[in-house]
Amino acid sequence: MRRASRKTASNGIDHMIRRYTEQNVFEALQDRLRFVFEEFDNVFVSFSGGKDSGLLLNLVLDFRNKHFPNKIVGVFHQDFEAQYSATTEYVERTFDRIEGETEPYWVCLPMATRTALSSYEMFWYPWDDEKEDAWVRPMPERPYVVNLGKNPIETYRYRMHQEDLAKQFGRWYRMAHGGGKTVCLLGIRTDESLHRYSGILNKRHGYEGKCWITSQFKGVWAASPLYDWSVSDVWHANALFGYDYNRLYDLYHMAGLSPDQMRVASPFGDSAKDSLNLYRVIDPEIWAKLVGRVQGANFGAIYCRTKAMGYRNLELPEGHTWKSFTFFLLETLPHRLRESYVRKFKTSIEFWHETGGGLSEEVISELLERGYRIRRNGVSNYTLRKNSRIVFEGDLPDHTDDVKSTKDIPSWKRMCYCILKNDHNCRFMGFGLTREQQRHVDALKREYRAVIGKRGENGA
Repeated sequence: MRRASRKTASNGIDHMIRRYTEQNVFEALQDRLRFVFEEFDNVFVSFSGGKDSGLLLNLVLDFRNKHFPNKIVGVFHQDFEAQYSATTEYVERTFDRIEGETEPYWVCLPMATRTALSSYEMFWYPWDDEKEDAWVRPMPERPYVVNLGKNPIETYRYRMHQEDLAKQFGRWYRMAHGGGKTVCLLGIRTDESLHRYSGILNKRHGYEGKCWITSQFKGVWAASPLYDWSVSDVWHANALFGYDYNRLYDLYHMAGLSPDQMRVASPFGDSAKDSLNLYRVIDPEIWAKLVGRVQGANFGAIYCRTKAMGYRNLELPEGHTWKSFTFFLLETLPHRLRESYVRKFKTSIEFWHETGGGLSEEVISELLERGYRIRRNGVSNYTLRKNSRIVFEGDLPDHTDDVKSTKDIPSWKRMCYCILKNDHNCRFMGFGLTREQQRHVDALKREYRAVIGKRGENGA
């Protein structure tokens, strides 16, 4: 296994970078778990049915059985109803195996889950009690299943957002165990995305200085002890210790997917919609039920990588500008969804008219050369090089296809793409990261470029 990493400051810069230790990642995990079990009164694992959370659960139970045999470990599984049969089978096998040695909670409550497939719905609701006849699979029948008919989670609100439900479970778990410091263990790894790397490695206020433990509520924390593991480490550990795992990954491999494409997630979200078409091949019986469960499932499976859903080179309809086409599309949407887009678009327009975004001198020069009406508005505190803030005067550009140095400038075309992609969060316009996170992304890109450059020099 690879060497473990830790977070350190570099050259007085306030962002944090990865340094390697003499331990391998398994040895470092043992130290982290010892800290968790000694420091926290209540410990539970969030188990999704994927490779990372499944491995974490197995490693945590092995460690507990060896070093803290009297410690109670809870297991929280948030069931999203629509999933591959292989995932359901793995979850069932896992709960059958751990039932006698853990405190299990298999949660099947109605919750708002984002869908990126429909132009008319921002959310769908797993285990919706008003659509029981359309459920993808029957309600699990185990004594520890939590549903509307048997719900001890006092902090649950009907149809609350899935992220809130996961966090509120931790809050309730603490109360149910008489208080005390409570921690939820998550199978999150930083090498899965730059966003996760930034989110963990750049934490300034981790618990006791540990970047992988963060506060959620008073007395409740979330910890990611696998944060520096790679996907190779995960499969190495599964093979080394003979752990059971979700056999869906075998099917993914036979279907030709690369490891970074193998996701166990709600099939209708942003991260899973590109592989939605695989359901028809891998699990046709479940696929037939998915089509009737969420609007746009069949359309998304067929057209998710085409012009129909905002991919590839879109052609503007005759007689339209990107601005007029954006307004046309907004008029076709339900009121609630239209207002959500309008709020974000207004926020972006006001930002670029009144505050401005930090742009490099190269980008500024190109914008001026091409006749864009811009002016400087001070210095951006959210760029490492203290770039000038640039404000656009008059209406925003209809498109910026002629700008080659960057794609990160506003236009009506970008707004239009958000609607066509069903990008309800407007990530395509940069709403995905906070300003502080965006400030660190540039530093991380520079760090990765330096690493790649060194590899090239060494002939790697």
